Amino acid sequence: MSGCSATSRNATMTAKAMRNSAALALLLVAGMARGETCRTMNHDGDGYAVCEVQAAADLRLFLRDPEDQPIGTFDRLRERVEAEGGRLVFAMNGGMYHSDRAPVGLYIENGEERAPIVTSAGPGNFGMQPNGVFCVGPDRFAVVETLAFAAAPPDCRYATQSGPMLVIGGALHPRFIAGSDSRYVRNGVGVSADGQTAWFVISDAPVNFDRFARFFRDVLSAPDALYFDGKVSRLYAPGIGRDDIGFPMGPMVGLVATGE
Repeated sequence: MSGCSATSRNATMTAKAMRNSAALALLLVAGMARGETCRTMNHDGDGYAVCEVQAAADLRLFLRDPEDQPIGTFDRLRERVEAEGGRLVFAMNGGMYHSDRAPVGLYIENGEERAPIVTSAGPGNFGMQPNGVFCVGPDRFAVVETLAFAAAPPDCRYATQSGPMLVIGGALHPRFIAGSDSRYVRNGVGVSADGQTAWFVISDAPVNFDRFARFFRDVLSAPDALYFDGKVSRLYAPGIGRDDIGFPMGPMVGLVATGE
């Protein structure tokens, strides 16, 4: 009897969690339908900022200025975009980098490969395989596991390699631990199954990998998602009052609007 009751309670709790996740997803979709690129959400007690981009939009990666110096900050990035007649809608750090702010792995900007792909395992989060690549293609987004990308590179106007993968074909990374006490402010990107939508997410407070990855899988229904970084994770999103400050960054991803 007690076992049956426990099973029933667990089933009820699971169904409730699924309904809550579905409700949160509907709120997100409704907000985006009103033209809100970025908005805040809460899931399982954690807060997140989410910026949604469609494949037809002008999403770019940025690293160096015309003088070949690292851009480094949101202020400098915004000034560069405005000097070219655009408006920076949002931006965030877009991949791991060395002390000189050079990308750790693959980096493609405007069709030009500026750093090669790294296929070997290694220390730290970047080397926690499977890791992956975020690709901005001519008509779609993709998050591709590194070895698969190296074996058959897709056409990317922009690409950045990072790691670990958060969600892989609908499954969480196998090394994530549900109760892990390794918590940081984390950011990353997830892509929809049809490749037409990318979600850029940053946690409001420290979270572990498992909780962060579940947000992409359970709320956004992203079948594939990639971790960008922790500790240095930052967001520029004036629409929701965000302009995070900190040490200069390496690669940044940003959405550019024109004619406004």
